[in-house]
Amino acid sequence: MLASGSSGNCALLATDRTRILVDAGLSFKALVRRLESVGELVEPLHAVLVTHEHSDHVSGLARLARRLGIPVYISKLTAPAVDWGEIRPRLECFQAGASFTVGDIDVDSFGIPHDAIDPVGFCFHAEDVKIAVATDLGYIPESVKFHLRRANLMLLESNHDLEMLKVGPYPWSVKQRVMSRVGHLSNDTMSDFLLRDFDGSPARLVLGHLSEHNNHPEIVRLVATQALERRGLQTPLEIASQSRPTEVYRFDRTLYAAGNGPHLDG
Repeated sequence: MLASGSSGNCALLATDRTRILVDAGLSFKALVRRLESVGELVEPLHAVLVTHEHSDHVSGLARLARRLGIPVYISKLTAPAVDWGEIRPRLECFQAGASFTVGDIDVDSFGIPHDAIDPVGFCFHAEDVKIAVATDLGYIPESVKFHLRRANLMLLESNHDLEMLKVGPYPWSVKQRVMSRVGHLSNDTMSDFLLRDFDGSPARLVLGHLSEHNNHPEIVRLVATQALERRGLQTPLEIASQSRPTEVYRFDRTLYAAGNGPHLDG
């Protein structure tokens, strides 16, 4: 995760053959800096995949795609909602719920409940590894729970603390939106998922898209840790940040932890 939050979202996923971005909510300059900070370069990117059209996910998309000449994978309904400027980049449009392949990465898209035109989450499959990404959703329906199962790494939203949101600076209309079924996941909803539906398979659980005003990383960490401990799970946990990348997660498919699939190295 290069950035996660209401000011910009972007993640890098790479195999030996394919390098893709998930969302492009950073300026080109900021993206280059974030990539360099984890020892990566921007030029070898092969594609960008878009979850939805909100600015914190697409603000840098048009310039990035044009500058690098790379395709944008985006849902058919979302594509017209993005401001592409004078020259539209190459678009690879898909229907939400479709599966497709980018290089050697197989991608499953799935619809999520959020107040965007056609928002999606993604599951990525490559070299016996599954990575699931689900942020910007008001609740977790059974269909999303299905896609999150058996992931080796999961990025899940934990946007706000309900009490902080209620007494925070947002107008009441915005608070209602955030708390709605098409808003954002609260810490309580995230915790309930960990207690009731989380299968414990990930070698790493990453919680992201935290609100700057209505949450705090240590609150998220405490709530999630308590839920995992109640389940008797020791899943490694990281809180993604708006201001800096997470650590780089490397899966070595030649190493296997007993019963847990591909081994996470670093």
